[in-house]
Amino acid sequence: MKTQDSWKNKGIRWQVIFSFLFSWLCHSVSAQLHYSIDEEMRKDSVIGNIAKDLGLDIKQLSLRKFRIVSHISEKYFLVNLQNGNLCIKNRIDRESLCGRAAPCLLRFDAVVENPLKVVPVTIEIKDINDNYPKFYRETIALEIIEFTSPGTHFILQNADDPDIGINSIQTYKLSDNQHFTLSEKTSTDGSKTPELVLEKNLDRETQSIHELILTALDGGNPIKSGTALIKLIITDANDNFPIFTQEIFKVSINENAPINTTLLHVTATDQDEGPNSHLTYSFRKTSDNDISTAMFNINATSGEIKTSRRLDFEDVQNYELSIQAKDGGGLVAHSKVLIEIIDENDNAPEISISSLSSSISEDSPPGALIALIIVHDKDSGENGEVECFITEKLPFQLILSSTKYYKIVTTKAMDREKESFYNITVQASDRGSPPLSTTKTIKLDISDINDNPPVFTKSTYVAYVPENNLPGTSIYSIHALDFDIEENAKIIYSISSTNMEDIPVSSYLSINIETGILYAQRSFDYEQHKEFQIQLTAKDNGSPSLSSNTTLVIHIIDQNDNSPRILYPSTENDGTALFELVPFSSMEGSLITKVVAVDADSGHNAWLSYHFMQVSEPSPFSINQHTGEIRTSRVFEQKDVFKYKLVVMVKDNGVPSLTATATLSFIIADSFLQVAPKFTSKFNEEDSPPNLQMYLVIALALISFLFIITIMLLIISKCKQSKSPPAFGSFSTNLYSQVDPRMLSQYNNGTLPYPYPYNVCVAWDSSESEFTFTKPKQDVPTDNLIDADDSGLGNEKLTEPLPSNSLEKVSDYYWT
Repeated sequence: MKTQDSWKNKGIRWQVIFSFLFSWLCHSVSAQLHYSIDEEMRKDSVIGNIAKDLGLDIKQLSLRKFRIVSHISEKYFLVNLQNGNLCIKNRIDRESLCGRAAPCLLRFDAVVENPLKVVPVTIEIKDINDNYPKFYRETIALEIIEFTSPGTHFILQNADDPDIGINSIQTYKLSDNQHFTLSEKTSTDGSKTPELVLEKNLDRETQSIHELILTALDGGNPIKSGTALIKLIITDANDNFPIFTQEIFKVSINENAPINTTLLHVTATDQDEGPNSHLTYSFRKTSDNDISTAMFNINATSGEIKTSRRLDFEDVQNYELSIQAKDGGGLVAHSKVLIEIIDENDNAPEISISSLSSSISEDSPPGALIALIIVHDKDSGENGEVECFITEKLPFQLILSSTKYYKIVTTKAMDREKESFYNITVQASDRGSPPLSTTKTIKLDISDINDNPPVFTKSTYVAYVPENNLPGTSIYSIHALDFDIEENAKIIYSISSTNMEDIPVSSYLSINIETGILYAQRSFDYEQHKEFQIQLTAKDNGSPSLSSNTTLVIHIIDQNDNSPRILYPSTENDGTALFELVPFSSMEGSLITKVVAVDADSGHNAWLSYHFMQVSEPSPFSINQHTGEIRTSRVFEQKDVFKYKLVVMVKDNGVPSLTATATLSFIIADSFLQVAPKFTSKFNEEDSPPNLQMYLVIALALISFLFIITIMLLIISKCKQSKSPPAFGSFSTNLYSQVDPRMLSQYNNGTLPYPYPYNVCVAWDSSESEFTFTKPKQDVPTDNLIDADDSGLGNEKLTEPLPSNSLEKVSDYYWT
């Protein structure tokens, strides 16, 4: 037994060596591999190193996705990616795979990628003697007429051995007996049928039953055998056997023929008469006949053979039926019916995907591999020849890699922003009549790269924001578009620059980095900043990130939040009433004074108008609503009062409008001495009590005394300070400094529509004075109000209140 195993192993070793040499030769000539192995090899047995045979680097088998592709062979073989060995995966039974067909071949494709290479591999399965010959029935019963002549042949049942070649049945043996010998009949297809030959006359009366042992022997090593019992029953004479008209019947039928389609009529004849000539047709019971007889049925009387099931060329291409005709006397004739199934185009091509990329980057170069597809058609001939193409016009190309492999590759660069995905429909059509086709759709997603910067809809945005806004409120919103997706499309907004000098923009504005909404950090003041110009940046979150800029111009809208400010006359004093002396001889339309006011607002909000308030009687004065000039409206008369008090209201044009007031007091007289007696007489008329007159006389004397002293002191001071003229009140006479009598004012501001010149004439005598001013407040820009040089002209205090100790009572009485 050990010797046999060693010889067997040596045989397998030489077979493998021969297969390697043969496969190398085939590979070098036709780029194919061929191996030969015995059936029933143990699981994980090594057939050969397919990686080396293909010239592949073993270390790159996994990276290059080395695999075998086959509908059948994948069940029986596998490739060890660690060492490149082709191994047995499952038990291989040649008889189950190929039956009696020789040679028995299993085919698959060895596929490797990067670059793609497909090599057909054929493995021949060699038969071993692993099956015993076996008779379909263990007992073969024959009826033989006793008058049968010696030399008559009786056909016996064949034994069945699934092995092929030398391992199949080679001979039959018959047990020793006196009446029969064994012969073998070889048919046209090479099969051997045992025949029992009568050598000596039979005598039913002597022995009615003969039992013989039939042995079938194969040619394997060791030889295997199978036996059957032949039971011969001796009957009365029926000396003519039925004979078929043909030894073998051949017929063809389309695979889609309907059930009960008639194939043919088999016919046999019998020269006997009577019951011995009545023939009965039937299928002969054999192991090979079981499948075939299930697909067909035979009419026992007429010999008509019909289909009993649907035929399928893809399952079985040929059927072999063993039929027999038996007469009434028990004699039997045998024949064969060979049925060829004609293929029809009843199978559409099948499309399977061996390798698929579900997505590619949009920057993939032309020629990038998308998928490797396999096209298969179960039909044969032209019905199985397949053409494959892409149904739509897309930037992809179908390239034939081998007889049934196709590659789908790109023909140009992708752009996800134009097409984010493609549905690639592949259609496979055969060449049958009519042709059948199959379509398969592959969805390919285009993955995004950061190739699009954020884009603003405008290069410059303009926003208008009212001043005095609430801090923290949103004032504007910008938006940029990014045609990329996901992280590449997430935009971050920021303020990159501003035209504000030395002031951080963050103290005025902030931006939401996600939404692009700008917020005011503080209230804006139009009077301080009328306009902001900032640079905004939108930056995506790609790698590397892309950005774009835009300019935002923010105009601050003025609101009426500033009241008019009166520059002249000054509204700030110590509470003492100020008044001016108006000459009694003034002509109608004479300029008395001018109210000067400004408004920090702009536009309509800064348009000022001037009005009188609290005018109880027709006033001899009028005011220009636009310039604020106060002039005489008529000539003064003796009946007119000598003092006037006017309230001037300055009003802007805002909504609601804001106002400011100034109070002006005028004394109508050529000099203050003219109005002093009026003060006294009026005081005497009103204060009638006798004791009050004495107090008034004393007060008047004191006032006159103090007045004279004051004038003297002023004259002395004037003589000492020639370059710095003193300032005196409105009641002083002959106290004006010697200045140029022509003082030209060209004051012009937003609140004054036109510049107006003023001539101020001063004289030593108070009666010749036409225009007096009070000194303006120091923080008022008087250089814009009245033209003056550095000597102080225009800045003198021309109007001052008298000392309180001298004019207190008179003033109190006068304004009462």
